[in-house]
Amino acid sequence: MYNSIMPRDRKRPIERPLPKASIKRVFPQPFFVLAFLLISLQPWFALGQSNHKPVSFIRDVRPILSDKCFQCHGPDSETREADLRFDRENSAMQVIDKASPQQSELLERILHLDPDVLMPPPEANKPLTAAEIETLTQWIQQGANWSEFWAYVKPLPQTSRNLADNGSWIDELVAVDLKRGGLPPSPPADKRTLLRRVYFDLTGLPPSPEKIDSFLADKQPDAFDRVVDELLASPQFGERMAIYWLDLVRYADTVGYHGDQPHNISPYRDWVINAFNSNLRFDQFTREQIAGDLIENANESQLIASGYNRLLQTTHEGGLQPREYSAIYAADRVRNVSLVWMGATVGCAQCHDHKYDPYTIRDFYSLSAFFADIDDEAHFKVGTNSLPTKRPPEILVLSEADRLELDSLLEKINGVNLKLASLKKRLSEVTKLNEEQSKVAPSQADDPPKPEQQESNHFKQIEELNQEVESVENAKKKLDKTKSDIEKRGRWTMISKSLSTPRVTRVLARGDWMDESGEIVAPAIPNFLGEIKTSTTPNRMDLANWLTDAESGNGTLTARVFANRFWYLLMGSGVSRSLDDFGGQGFPPSNADLLDGLALEFIESGWNVKQLIRQIASSKTYQQSSIPSPKAAEMDPYNQYFSHQSRYRLPAELIRDNALSVAGLLNLETLGGKSIKPAQPAKYYQHLNFPQRRYQPTSNADQWRRSVYIHWQRMFLHPTLKAFDAPSREECTAERPSSNTPSAALVLMNDPIFIEAARMLAARTLSLTPSEEFSVRLERLYQLALSRSPDSEEIKLLKSLYQSNHESFQQNPETAKAFLAIGQAKPETSLDETTLATWTSIARAVLNTNEFITRN
Repeated sequence: MYNSIMPRDRKRPIERPLPKASIKRVFPQPFFVLAFLLISLQPWFALGQSNHKPVSFIRDVRPILSDKCFQCHGPDSETREADLRFDRENSAMQVIDKASPQQSELLERILHLDPDVLMPPPEANKPLTAAEIETLTQWIQQGANWSEFWAYVKPLPQTSRNLADNGSWIDELVAVDLKRGGLPPSPPADKRTLLRRVYFDLTGLPPSPEKIDSFLADKQPDAFDRVVDELLASPQFGERMAIYWLDLVRYADTVGYHGDQPHNISPYRDWVINAFNSNLRFDQFTREQIAGDLIENANESQLIASGYNRLLQTTHEGGLQPREYSAIYAADRVRNVSLVWMGATVGCAQCHDHKYDPYTIRDFYSLSAFFADIDDEAHFKVGTNSLPTKRPPEILVLSEADRLELDSLLEKINGVNLKLASLKKRLSEVTKLNEEQSKVAPSQADDPPKPEQQESNHFKQIEELNQEVESVENAKKKLDKTKSDIEKRGRWTMISKSLSTPRVTRVLARGDWMDESGEIVAPAIPNFLGEIKTSTTPNRMDLANWLTDAESGNGTLTARVFANRFWYLLMGSGVSRSLDDFGGQGFPPSNADLLDGLALEFIESGWNVKQLIRQIASSKTYQQSSIPSPKAAEMDPYNQYFSHQSRYRLPAELIRDNALSVAGLLNLETLGGKSIKPAQPAKYYQHLNFPQRRYQPTSNADQWRRSVYIHWQRMFLHPTLKAFDAPSREECTAERPSSNTPSAALVLMNDPIFIEAARMLAARTLSLTPSEEFSVRLERLYQLALSRSPDSEEIKLLKSLYQSNHESFQQNPETAKAFLAIGQAKPETSLDETTLATWTSIARAVLNTNEFITRN
C-alpha cells in the first residue's frame, strides 16, 4: 500500500510506500480493535464465531471495491496507484492475509484513524460506510474467496430446468432465493388483474370486457397458458416489443443535429415489428441488423434491417469537419452496439482505458473499425435542408402489390427506352443521309427540288420518324408518371453499403479527432474476450456472429443481457437491476442461478424470443399478486427476491394506446407504415430551423394508430411522450425513468388526444347502456376503462361530479358544444350534448386515475 503526500508545487501526489510495521508504530493494535468495535459492534478478530451469512464476493464485495477502490486501483493504468489492482486476485491478495485475517493490510488501512494512512483517502470523497467495512471484514474472515467477474464467466447448466415438477424451473430457482432471504412468495393475482397484466405486457393494450368475461368463465387449468399463446401470436405483440427495441437502438425519424430534419428510416421500424411477430431467431435478428448488407444476395428485407447502422444522429450543416463527424459517428456506433448487445459501457474507453472494466482505449477503436466500411458520408456533400433530407445510400420500399406493378412497369419502360433509342438513332442516320444528298452543285442550288428529289432526300421518312418518336416519348411520359405515382406510395429508407476500401481507424489519444499520431488498428473484439478467428480481416458479419456465438464467442453474455431485459419487461425489474451495465459499476444479479438459467434457456431454444417470454409468463412467479407483504416491503424494497409482482406506470406510448383503445378509436387495421403526427400545441416547432416548419397533424384515421408509429422528433419530442418520460433516443435507453409530475396529470386532463378519447368513451358508454341510471352507466364505463366495477365511494364521488357538471353544462350550452368539438372523431349525433359533455367529464376523470395508467 502507498501513502500520498501533496507537495505545494505539484498537482499529482508523490507516493511513498508505507510498511505494515509503520502502521502499528503510529497506532497500536488496540486502536484498530476499538475502531472496528465502534464501526461494526463486534470483535473483527473473532474468526469462526460470526453468525453472519456467507458473504458473496460478486454480490457483496466486488461492488464495494469497484465503487470505492477501482479509481486508483483498477483497470486504468494511467490512474493506477502503487501497482495495486483490486480487479485481479493475484494483485489484491498482496494486501490480504488469509492465514491471519486480522493482519491484513487492507483492513488496517480502511480502519486507520490517520487521514494520511486511511483508505480510501479523504480527498477521494468516497468514504466507506460502516456496512461496507463490515462486509469487507467478514469476507476476509470467511477466507476472502475470490470469483471471476460474473458477466464474463459462462453460465452453468441448471439442474432445476430439467427436474422441475411442482411448478416451473423458474419458480424453483426463485423459491431457493426466497428461502435464503426469509421471504414467502405472494399469493396468485386475481384473474382479472392477471389478464390485464399479461395483455399490457405482451400487446401493450387492455383486454376487452368480453375477453375478461371469457377468461373468468374458463375453468380449465391451461386457460392462462392459452391466453399467453394467443397474445404471442397477435400482430400487436410485435408492436409492443418494438417500442422497447427502438429505445435500445435509438430509432428516431429525424437526424438529431442542427436542423433536426426528417430522414428516411420508417421501413426499419416495420422490419423490427415483423421480426418479433415472425419470431425471427435472435442471432439472425442480430446478423441482419449489423451486417444485413454483407449477406450474400441480400434481399430487400435484409437491406432494410441493415438500416440499424444508420440510426445515429447525423449532420450536413455548413462548415462541418468531415473527419470530426466521422469520429463522432464511429464513437456513437461503438457505444450503441456495446450497450445493446453486451450490456457494456465500452464508450467510457473513448479517451482512456476504462476506469472500472477491462476495456482499453485500443479496444474501443478496434471495435469502431468494424464499422469503418459503412458508406455514410455522402451526406456531408449532398445533404440538404429538404424535408426529408438526403442520407444516401437509400432504397425505395414498396408494398408487395406495388413492387410487382413497378417491376412490370420498369420492364415496359426499359422496352420503350430501347425503342426510343433505336428510333432516334435511325432518325439521326436518315437526317444525315438526307443532308448529304441535299448537297448539290452551286449552279443547281437555286433550282427548286422536284417531287422525286424530295422522296430521294428522305423528307417523308424523316417526318414519319419524328411522329413516331413523339408518340413513343408521350407513351414514356405516361409510364414515367405511373412510375412516379407508385413510388410516391412507397417509402425510401437508409441502408448500409460497404465501401471497397474501409476508412483508416486510429487510436485517438484523449478522443482527439485531429491527433493522427495514434496507432492504426484493425477490426477486433476487446482483447480480454479473446479474438475472432478468421483467415481475412474480420468484418461486421464476423462481429455479429461473435456476439451470438455461445461456444467460442460472446453469446452467453448477449444471452444474459437479453434474458435480463425480457425478465424486466415482464417483472418490472431485472434479475440484475442494471439493464445497460453488466460491468463493475452495475448491479450483479440478485439470483445468479436464475439469470444463468434464463440465458441458457434462450440459447438452447435456438434464440427463441417467444419461447423465453412464454416460459416467464407461465411461471407462478409472474402470476403473483403485486401487493408485497409488510416484511417484503421492508426487507426487499427493490423486489430483488421477486417475492411479488411489480406495479408501475405504463410507458408513454401505452398510456395513449390504452386511452384510444377503451374509447373505441384505436386503428389496428394495418401493421407498419409511415409515421403519424397526432395533435400537439401550436408553435411547438417555432424554434426549429433549417428550414423553419409548421407541424401538420395527421388528419385521417391514421391519427388513431398505435403510438409506436408516432413521428419521433429528437429535438422536439411529442409533448405527450415527453411528459411520460419517453427518451429523445439520442442514445441507447434500456430503462426509462418513471417520474410523477403535475405535467403528466395536466396532459391527461387537457391534451386533445385524451379529451377526444374521453368523449368517445362517454359516447360508447351511452350507446351501450340503454338504462339512464347513473350507476348502471358508470358500471359500463368502469368495465370498459378499468375492467372492474366501481366501489361505493367511487360511485358517490363521481355522482357528485356528474351533478355539478351537468348543471354547469345545462346553464352554459355553448361551453358544452365547445368541449365536445375538441378532436376530429365524431360521436353519434343522436346523443344529447349536455348529457354527453357531462359523461365526457366523468370519463376524463377516470382516464386521469393512477389505476388507468398503471400496469398492476
